[in-house]
Amino acid sequence: MRNVFIKTLTKLAPKHPEIFLIVGDLGYGVIEEFAQKFPRQFLNAGIAEQNMTGMAAGLALSGKTIFTYSIANFPILRPLEQVRNDICYHNANVKIVSVGGGFFYHSLGSTHHGTEDISIMRTLPNMTVLAPGDAYEAECATRALIEHSGPCFLRLTKAPESTVHTKKPAFKIGKAIQIGNGSDVALITTGGMLEETIKTAEFLKRQKISARVISMHTVKPLDAAIIKKTAREVKAIATIEDHQITGGLGSAVAEVLAETSPSAILFKHFGIPDIFIKHIGSVEYIKEKLGLTAEKLSKKIQTFLAHDI
Repeated sequence: MRNVFIKTLTKLAPKHPEIFLIVGDLGYGVIEEFAQKFPRQFLNAGIAEQNMTGMAAGLALSGKTIFTYSIANFPILRPLEQVRNDICYHNANVKIVSVGGGFFYHSLGSTHHGTEDISIMRTLPNMTVLAPGDAYEAECATRALIEHSGPCFLRLTKAPESTVHTKKPAFKIGKAIQIGNGSDVALITTGGMLEETIKTAEFLKRQKISARVISMHTVKPLDAAIIKKTAREVKAIATIEDHQITGGLGSAVAEVLAETSPSAILFKHFGIPDIFIKHIGSVEYIKEKLGLTAEKLSKKIQTFLAHDI
């Protein structure tokens, strides 16, 4: 998704001279085209995320649309004070871009995992949180962020530029995308787990279980309307994410259901338990260890449905 993000930003920069990209001394092999074409709209802040974020806030308050760019948890955990006090408090027009959300920097261990980012960022006032599910959604999200005023967090995967949608979907911040109309269970997912979730629905279909998939590319503001509508139309809802169960997408969906669902709905969320991931291996290996592969998820959902319906 990072290639799509940079290509989209490069394409739009001539029409939007207010765009300014700040990187934390990384991204080379991806960012060069933007840096070379727009040297007056680019800055390498070095490995100094707090400074990068403070500069971004100042530039935004002078009228720029700022994108900060780093990997995994680095653009939010290291400068969290600056994100909260300099960006969010002032409602500054800064877009924080994290590449490799979840465990896509798998070989570098827990220090390079971004598995608490959604829960942290969605608690901050004024912050919008996006996690596109494929290359099409990533392009649409980038375009939408340029038009959106205020702090945003864009969580991208480091995976190849795969597409789940057959064409560019109708994309709007705060409006989820529904795939299919299954009536047994709704699988609500975000970010890099979209493809795995669609595969899970296909596994369930072979077992005569009808599943719809909802790509919740915006976790804040959450599309409460589609959650409430879905709760009326299916027997159960499950959320799937490459994030800690505590505070992530599942928690956000559960909050809506608890407060607004007109009747009881079976609910289960699947994600990372309250642990640091200490497995070293490929993304698929870690998914297997965490039970987040389509095959394992489908079996868990079958068990959940059998026991509760």
